[in-house]
Amino acid sequence: MAYFGPEATFTQEALLTQPDLAAADLRATASITAVLEAVARGDVDLGFVPIENGIEGTVSATIDGLIHDVDLHIQREVVMDIHLHLMAGPGTALGEIHAVSSYPHALAQCQKYLARTLPDAEQRVANSTADAARVIGESGAAGEAAIAPRLAAERYGLVIVAEDVEDHPENQTRFVLVTRNRVPAPTGHDKTSIVCFQRADHPGSLHGILGQFAARNINLTKLESRPTKQALGDYCFVIDLSGHVGDEVVADCLRDLHASLAGVKFLGSYPAAGAHGPEQRRQADAAWQAADSWLRDIRGAIEH
Repeated sequence: MAYFGPEATFTQEALLTQPDLAAADLRATASITAVLEAVARGDVDLGFVPIENGIEGTVSATIDGLIHDVDLHIQREVVMDIHLHLMAGPGTALGEIHAVSSYPHALAQCQKYLARTLPDAEQRVANSTADAARVIGESGAAGEAAIAPRLAAERYGLVIVAEDVEDHPENQTRFVLVTRNRVPAPTGHDKTSIVCFQRADHPGSLHGILGQFAARNINLTKLESRPTKQALGDYCFVIDLSGHVGDEVVADCLRDLHASLAGVKFLGSYPAAGAHGPEQRRQADAAWQAADSWLRDIRGAIEH
């Protein structure tokens, strides 16, 4: 299995919370794009990447790759609390730090702390939080620090100068497990992700899409527009909804959307993180099946 590396990224930390994944043959990969392409080519069976952060929003490399570049299905989502730590070589004092390196999302999440504590320190962009720690650990450069997970300090021989330097301690990141052409069985508490492409941008087009979900009492947990990369101002919609493609009500909704839109890309149906609300999905599915049975009996009386 490939994951967004190097070792000791938040991605690896999240992966290690899943016992079955932690036991797999793990391959750290240099970029999110490389993970997705390795799965798409069949070099590995599974890939594990970040897709959304509670502060910085969508991870563009992941969602755009799933929309435009590869045909993969999400198998699972993992949500993890994110805590960032300032780390440097042994013996480094806070006042000696003149440069701080990290992944752009991580730097952005620590701007208040850096402005308050290290206002004159140079901020440097790294390929990942762990890579920032690796470079400093290997170079031993005096006065240079990284913002990274605790696991990175342990892995690269650094000491934590300051803990929990993130500006928003309630921050979380959502990760997804992806593979080729497999859909997990329904669990009763699932999520489905799709991409909707419009035939043309006109008044009411988004309302028409959303009306399909509202008419069936399907809850949307995420709605985001993304550029189609076709023309300026041309957007598609990424939608996460409660339920599984195996549910009658969800299947019927996706059928109608596919018939009325320029295209619908299925990104997966998978167990939703957390344990709240499965009963609502089961009740909706049971109600739809009862209504379908009622309508089938009525139509059965049509004379031929």
